Amino acid sequence: MRWNNLTGPSEFILMGLSSRSEDQKPLFVIFLIIYLVTLVGNLIIILAIYSDSRLQTPMYFFLSVLSFVDICYTTVIIPKMLINFLTETKTILYSECLIQMYFFFGNVDSYLLGVMAIDRYVAISNPFHYVTVMSHKFCVLLLAISFTIPFLHSLLHVLLVNRLTFCASNIIYHFFCDVNPMLKISCSSTFVNEIVIKTEGLSVIMTPFTCIIISYLRILITVLKIPSAAGKYKAFSTCGSHITVVVLFYGSISYVYFQPLASYTVKDRIATLFYTILTPMLNPFIYSLRNKDMKQGLRKLLVRIKSQ
Repeated sequence: MRWNNLTGPSEFILMGLSSRSEDQKPLFVIFLIIYLVTLVGNLIIILAIYSDSRLQTPMYFFLSVLSFVDICYTTVIIPKMLINFLTETKTILYSECLIQMYFFFGNVDSYLLGVMAIDRYVAISNPFHYVTVMSHKFCVLLLAISFTIPFLHSLLHVLLVNRLTFCASNIIYHFFCDVNPMLKISCSSTFVNEIVIKTEGLSVIMTPFTCIIISYLRILITVLKIPSAAGKYKAFSTCGSHITVVVLFYGSISYVYFQPLASYTVKDRIATLFYTILTPMLNPFIYSLRNKDMKQGLRKLLVRIKSQ
């Protein structure tokens, strides 16, 4: 579909992961399973945390919020993917595209991971004052920052995309309305958008990552001072799940966004799958399988469900 320079798109076409008709139904089944596993897994984590009094701590509070955010992110993306797998048009309204960009591009996950790193630093480096430092007010403040900065960041990029002109094509070579694929099909100058992504976008993403690096450097220094090997292992074991999620999230997101716009290819779509869809699905397993308290909380929840 094409327009002249005086008109703009009322809708876009999402090409998805594959344009071959024989791939659509298998992809539908795969992503339906991924979506259901993500919903059920993260919902179970939330219910387990709020039904077990021993899990009423800042660390698990932030984990429950992370699970809620992961449910929201996948719900913004996957249902539209599933619909497009079963239809020939594969369209998304322009307004829906901007809404999808706004709620996804917020990167609340990265700030929650940063906050959780701070929580682990306080717990390991200053355990006797943990309750005092990680007070309810401080946790609420950290949570407010984790939502406010990403959503202001997201609003800025959505407004910058909204000012662009799309007069050549409405085909987005991606499975959702991500900023880079949309910039590629714009026929107006994207210089400002690219500069903002490389400056403001970089600073917003790197701020929580810097907190994570500093927190774990301080944690490492503290753990190395522990005399016993058992003590060191116990300290590191509380961080293992978080480190795994951080590597998955930041490894894939840095691969996609820290490269020239012109080089955005199919490989970037696959890399995007990791931090948009696969990581939210894997988070419940990563945090539950490596955590004794979480396992006990899940057992209690299952016993309570069976008894009812």
